Amino acid sequence: MATFLYKLGRFAFRRRRFVALIWVALLAVAGVGAATAASPAADSFSIPGTEAQRAFDLLDQRFPGTNADGATARVVFRAPAGESMKDPANKAAVERTVHALQSGSSQVDRVADPYTAKALSKDGRTAYAQVSYKVTGFELSDASKDALEDAAKDGRDAGLKVETGGNALQAIPETGATEVIGIAISAVVLVITFGALIAAGLPLLTALIGVGIGVSTITALSSTLDLSSTTSTLATMIGLAVGIDYALFIVSRYRAEVTEGREREEAAGRAVGTAGSAVVFAGLTVVIALVGLTVVNIPMLTKMGLAAAGTVVIAVLIALTLIPALLGFAGARALPRRARKAGKAGKEGVAVAAGEAHGRDAAAGERPNMGTRWARFVLRRPVAVLLTAVIGLGVVAIPATSLELGLPDDGSQPTDTTQRKAYDLLSDGFGPGFNGPLMLVVDGRDAHAGQSAKSAAARVAKEVRGLDDVAVVTPPTFNKAGDTAMLNVVPKSKPSSVETEDLVHDIRSTTHGIAQDTGANTLVTGTTAMNVDVSQKLNDALVPYLALVVGLAFLLLMVVFRSVLVPLKAALGFLLSVVAALGAVVAVFQWGWLSSVFGVEQTGPIMSMMPIFMVGVVFGLAMDYEVFLVTRMREAFVHGERPGEAVVTGFRHGARVVTAAAVIMISVFAGFIGSSDSMIKMIGFGLAIAVFFDAFLVRMAVVPAVLALLGRSAWWLPRWLQKLLPNVDVEGEGLRTQLTGAGAGTGTADGPDASAAREAARV
Repeated sequence: MATFLYKLGRFAFRRRRFVALIWVALLAVAGVGAATAASPAADSFSIPGTEAQRAFDLLDQRFPGTNADGATARVVFRAPAGESMKDPANKAAVERTVHALQSGSSQVDRVADPYTAKALSKDGRTAYAQVSYKVTGFELSDASKDALEDAAKDGRDAGLKVETGGNALQAIPETGATEVIGIAISAVVLVITFGALIAAGLPLLTALIGVGIGVSTITALSSTLDLSSTTSTLATMIGLAVGIDYALFIVSRYRAEVTEGREREEAAGRAVGTAGSAVVFAGLTVVIALVGLTVVNIPMLTKMGLAAAGTVVIAVLIALTLIPALLGFAGARALPRRARKAGKAGKEGVAVAAGEAHGRDAAAGERPNMGTRWARFVLRRPVAVLLTAVIGLGVVAIPATSLELGLPDDGSQPTDTTQRKAYDLLSDGFGPGFNGPLMLVVDGRDAHAGQSAKSAAARVAKEVRGLDDVAVVTPPTFNKAGDTAMLNVVPKSKPSSVETEDLVHDIRSTTHGIAQDTGANTLVTGTTAMNVDVSQKLNDALVPYLALVVGLAFLLLMVVFRSVLVPLKAALGFLLSVVAALGAVVAVFQWGWLSSVFGVEQTGPIMSMMPIFMVGVVFGLAMDYEVFLVTRMREAFVHGERPGEAVVTGFRHGARVVTAAAVIMISVFAGFIGSSDSMIKMIGFGLAIAVFFDAFLVRMAVVPAVLALLGRSAWWLPRWLQKLLPNVDVEGEGLRTQLTGAGAGTGTADGPDASAAREAARV
């Protein structure tokens, strides 16, 4: 592989205009496709195979025209203190609002008048009008949303407090200025790392091009594939992070090769052949983790994983081709300052610069960099470092034992939004469970002889009313055929509470017994029921998902490192970082620690998909740093260094770049914490803190400590396995042998003066 990538890097450098033109053309085509694409057809959240989803599907079949997946809105009215919603003036204002809602948009299916639907609170101060639409929330036109907002003006003009909730108001989440700040921090880190604006700008430019192609493609296909706005946000988040990091490693290795006295084209080839090999395998681990999300069989999660994986593939291809091409355009401006001065001085100056570089390496013991000093410290005290890191991560992981899962609703919205205000008004007026009613669908089509849907539904209503935590059970509503009934159950507790979750289980247990007696099957759905089913589905999928992703990545890392223990250590280290990250997420978003710092206005259950999503994404990103850092150690070990020396060499060459890459990735992810969407905010925080734990505690502390304790056995691989595994030459040993034998571009070892003269003349 190293030889192929070496040739690819040299080709991209030589044919830089052709390569750059291809990528610009791809960006233009994707941009045109995105600009001309239709809006997404839907943004529905379905969970195939669950009871809650079967209930929705049955409603669509037996109650045609009701559109169970259609958008809904609740316009909530609150009378001033001392007044009632039954007062003539207030009633007239509500009726004007209802009329405005009915006539405001052709997408409105029906509007339930609060007075005919008896939607008034016991104290008479709160009422609500239920609005049902023919289309989903993301299909609602701007005119329909404007009409919904304008309809509330009559009520407000009459002195009423009017707020609107429901999924009809869902919109594309906004990330705010913090995303730009994250990119700005990345730029600063790159400038500090490279000391040259051109070299620092290349990773940012190529990452933006990659994200532009990826997100534009997602936008162009969103209508056809029903891709949500969250899908493109996640692709942006991961695409920026890995795009900058992968380019950073290629540019860094290129500059190191030039510093050793090689011509720029040769340096580009070697950089892609060595660091590019690590980029390919790091990218493969991320892709495996993201594509593996398909085993969960939740369409939304599958689409998010596949779209993000596609963006990662684009980032890898850009790093391997566009980066060397742009390095060709940049000329000497991408080189370190010393190399630029040497280029002006000519042949002698380049040789001196190369000699100085080698002299610095030889004198590493006298003037070690930070990475060298840290590695030597860990090698002297491996047990103490290992225990400190593991215990520290274990303490941070403690909150994960209290993890509660749920789905976001209007109760998780910022307190200044109308959705959150409507949610609170309904809770105050009708009880906390009113915001998350359960829906029961009684299917009496296959009822036993002598039984009917009506008798079964009546029995269901009676027995459910007797359960704990039930506030209201509405009378059954039947379809035209009379064989299916629908009734709502309002819990006493809020939708995200454990009591409401227990109520779902109690209802299902009770109705199962009724089904055995009558033959009429009852299905339970609603927000809490959906959450219960999602959590169960994710729990069932977690073990096979881990087996698939970790198993494939383990095999991949065995091929890369030619070792059994190194991949095992990598997997165990990942578990440490991901559990600690989950603990931090629980502490902030569920317990409320430092919630004001991160803009979390409402604590509550963690999003149901968060654990398995973090396992997938963090595993892939964690393996990035494992590959980049340990590959350099493996390279040194293969070239004859002792295990301890190889660890020091790996840190001397890789610690600074890995640190910069981690800071960049953390800043990019942290930039999404400012999103208005609670799910995006949680994902951004979770990924940022997970990368912090994995890069600085696991890879920088646990990895060298474990390798120091294992010694030479860390690189042990059974002979029979050596014969089975392909040798992909990630460390470039085969490439080095080939180039040495051919006498091509061998730098200072094979006559740097000639290559230096050619390079000086060129630059």
